[in-house]
Amino acid sequence: MNRIQAILTLDMENIPDNFQEILIREKEVVAQWKEAGFLEHLFLRQSKNGAVLIFKGIDEEKVKELMEKLPLYQLKKNVEYLNLIQQF
Repeated sequence: MNRIQAILTLDMENIPDNFQEILIREKEVVAQWKEAGFLEHLFLRQSKNGAVLIFKGIDEEKVKELMEKLPLYQLKKNVEYLNLIQQF
């Protein structure tokens, strides 16, 4: 099964005062995606300026649609999408 990797980079220079509230909502959305089965992994970046999400079983257009619904998406500096093929 192919995977799609979304690399989200946040604009850390323009973080709003309600950032902690946004993080709480973000965790709720991610938990729903994991439960639905199309988010395989979420990795926080060591630099704490974003995350890497690995999706499975959906196409790139659907991934982009979902990413736009993430609470942290409004703080994005950049998002990069990579289509991956799992090697056995």
